[in-house]
Amino acid sequence: MGMVTFVDETTSGERGEAWGLEIAEERLALRELVRRRVFEEVAEFNARTPAVFRGLVRPTDTEQTLNGYALRTPRRIDPERQFQQAIEAFGRNGFLVLVGERQVEDLDAQIDLRPGTEVTFLKLVPLVGG
Repeated sequence: MGMVTFVDETTSGERGEAWGLEIAEERLALRELVRRRVFEEVAEFNARTPAVFRGLVRPTDTEQTLNGYALRTPRRIDPERQFQQAIEAFGRNGFLVLVGERQVEDLDAQIDLRPGTEVTFLKLVPLVGG
């Protein structure tokens, strides 16, 4: 079992706080790694129900804020729906995934998860006027 560290960055240079998740397997498909990340962040949100959701993708019926997404009406977030939105966002280049220094472009690619592996989710920010 090893700790995998997740970090969110944007192409504008913003870097979120790193957080870890224990993963028992030594290899996982990127799709499964994304699923576990999304399910963990949704579980933490649903357990605490804060005003702002900080996650990989924007839940429906939310407003973007400086530090995440504010729910218009308080509710639990569906992890399966968030996972599907994350897969769709990846497919349309809403974010890139870097494992160490290597970009992973295929959701079915197997990722070697050594202790201390850092996975960066690079969210693409549209250019102004472009």
